[in-house]
Amino acid sequence: MDSKGLSFPKKEKLKSKIVFEQLFVEGKNINAFPIKLIYTKVDFEDSTTLKVGVVAPKRKFKSAVKRNRIKRLMREAYRLNKEVVFNKVEGNYAFLFLYLGNKMPNFNEVDESLNKLLMAFLKKESHEKNNSQ
Repeated sequence: MDSKGLSFPKKEKLKSKIVFEQLFVEGKNINAFPIKLIYTKVDFEDSTTLKVGVVAPKRKFKSAVKRNRIKRLMREAYRLNKEVVFNKVEGNYAFLFLYLGNKMPNFNEVDESLNKLLMAFLKKESHEKNNSQ
């Protein structure tokens, strides 16, 4: 894939408080420890297919430096794996990746977990789409 496809531009970042609340209220979730994916179907004004947010809990990681490191690892893993989902998904989705672990992860753990989540998401959505027809 070309380098343009492996980017994570500003318009793909989830920033809307309304969508964040919607994710927690009506979002479906998938776990692949140490990361949890919460997702929901959303209509974006800017016609973006996916918007992604990442969260590291303040309760488990008091240091902002550690939280930022975890979020950076999750964003990078998403950036490298997003082509798994990007052209195969129908509709617009908001994703929220939550870090659930208690210890600082390394990139390989995050990358592997995130890849499993994206594959499970595709499987779940294609299954639901087939059942609704």
